[in-house]
Amino acid sequence: MKAYIFPGQGAQFSGMGKDLYENPLAKELFERANEIIGFRISDIMFSGSDEELKQTNVTQPAIFLHSVILAKVLGDDFKPDMVAGHSLGEFSALVAASSMSFEDGLKLVIARANAMQKACELQPSTMAAILGLADEVVEEICAGIDAVVVPANYNCPGQLVISGSIEGVDEACLKLTEAGAKRALKLSVGGAFHSPLMEPAKVELQEAIENTVVSAPICPIYQNIDAKPTSDPATIKENLIAQLTGAVRWTQTASNMIADGATSFVEVGPGNVLQGLVKKVSREVQTSSANVVI
Repeated sequence: MKAYIFPGQGAQFSGMGKDLYENPLAKELFERANEIIGFRISDIMFSGSDEELKQTNVTQPAIFLHSVILAKVLGDDFKPDMVAGHSLGEFSALVAASSMSFEDGLKLVIARANAMQKACELQPSTMAAILGLADEVVEEICAGIDAVVVPANYNCPGQLVISGSIEGVDEACLKLTEAGAKRALKLSVGGAFHSPLMEPAKVELQEAIENTVVSAPICPIYQNIDAKPTSDPATIKENLIAQLTGAVRWTQTASNMIADGATSFVEVGPGNVLQGLVKKVSREVQTSSANVVI
């Protein structure tokens, strides 16, 4: 069974999607996106600087566009048995799997980026990557800290990103290092994504998601919030809303997809970070994971 996976924020690079533009369908979609966004995001994607690509109103829609347009160009070759996306990538996965329209997906991604930026500006906050500790240890230490700090991205065994207030993350990094973490590396991000500090963004985006037409996808989507497959539109909406303040359970998602029969993973979009994470998860899964092709 073939699983298609879609990357999230951080996968962007200058030149992304440029090779697709000569395809008539891709060109049409890029130009439609330029009209919806109100500026030529395609020009920034194809030849912009790293700094331009890091701008809030560019990063998320750029990754979404690269992923979705690539899936559209694949056409009949895009035949997933299951899909999943990491954080932002969940929106790409849903559009690629025909659960929502290209236009609606792009508008939601733009609204999401803007809402998250506003939430970041309300309180100084950050994230940190914790390497070399069991998830349970990270969870226990974060739970014992008074300031806001929570597990945010379960990326793969031994790699968990925490998120919260600056004081909460600083204290957690200290205690996690004392507990034996190989590294506790603060990330260069704008705020505490996938934490309770994103509640204002969740409230702002909820109405937009509820008013968006969501259909049953062409195959099950494994969503971040619970790592379980679903094709139910109401459940998809609930999970999308919960995602902003909930953890990205990628370790559990990849594990569940393998357990449910995925033997091949195809990353659709910029970069190949998710491929590496799935490889690490597959080594831990007590199934026929040796037969998984990345």
